[in-house]
Amino acid sequence: MKTLTGALVAMLTGLAARDAQVPTPAFPLQGTWTLIAADKVLPDGETVRDYGDSPKGRLVVDGRGRYSLQIFKSERLRFASDSKADGSVDEFRSAVMGSSTHYGTMTIEPGAGVLVFSIEGSSFPNWEGTVQKRQYRFDGAELRYQVPPRADGSIPISVWRRLD
Repeated sequence: MKTLTGALVAMLTGLAARDAQVPTPAFPLQGTWTLIAADKVLPDGETVRDYGDSPKGRLVVDGRGRYSLQIFKSERLRFASDSKADGSVDEFRSAVMGSSTHYGTMTIEPGAGVLVFSIEGSSFPNWEGTVQKRQYRFDGAELRYQVPPRADGSIPISVWRRLD
């Protein structure tokens, strides 16, 4: 009986091991990040602030590369009314132009130094369903990347510091 029990345990262990999934390594950018700079490089090479002197932002990335990103200009106009629907043209413009948010998945092309954003949802609807490749540098505590050039030729630069 002991032999039969031992054989049964060995067989079940073998089956369980066969069906066990190999753990996937955590995505290298996993964690919570805070924005430390949102600048842009102008066509003449000058670097200027893109989201004001004290931009705010958060980037949250899970272990599989799913992310949510928000950037806000601190100097956005406050609405005179407490109703979003009753904003003025200037208030709406400030709210839209003073923020950038999107979510989706990201992957890394390490040999090329490229961060790939597959954007599912965005405050700028034209980005939804797009894939954007961004040159990046990452040192473990700081992530820096260049957004694709805008129509005016400026190149946005985002710099994030890991919080956890």
